[in-house]
Amino acid sequence: MENLILILFFVFILTFAYAGISFAPWVPVWKKDLPRIFKLAELKPGQVFYDLGCGNGKVVLYANKKFKAKAIGLEISLFLYFVCKIRQIFNYNQNLVFKFKDLYREDLSQADVVYFFGTPDKVQKLKAKLERELKPGCRVISYVFPILGWQEIVKDKPNPTDIAIYLYII
Repeated sequence: MENLILILFFVFILTFAYAGISFAPWVPVWKKDLPRIFKLAELKPGQVFYDLGCGNGKVVLYANKKFKAKAIGLEISLFLYFVCKIRQIFNYNQNLVFKFKDLYREDLSQADVVYFFGTPDKVQKLKAKLERELKPGCRVISYVFPILGWQEIVKDKPNPTDIAIYLYII
């Protein structure tokens, strides 16, 4: 039993570390930023919302509850994925989906809005995937870092102490 617990611990730690290396370390979104994010998203009921690297699922739950969207969170850290699944149990809704999946392996062609926080170098890697897969009119929201080479529609940073949120439209 001790060995099983130790193995599970290392699996959790390794997937958590891999998530940080593959796209970004987990940095929870500030609750005060959620209204700003979704003002830019202009999310409507029934639209498809993706959170790439959803962490603890806070943004996905907000999209689902407040906007009645089909909200999909992708997470590759096993620990954070389990946190999301537990939250899903307590907020059950068929339009609330969490996947234990690498964001680079998900087909995003049905997305109406894509949201993410990624480090600048990884955002550039994601950029090519977004250009290939997203349909015209899809809104892309980057938390903190811009997508180099794209012209933002809006850079939301009301004051110097606020985090920048970028809106792009494909």
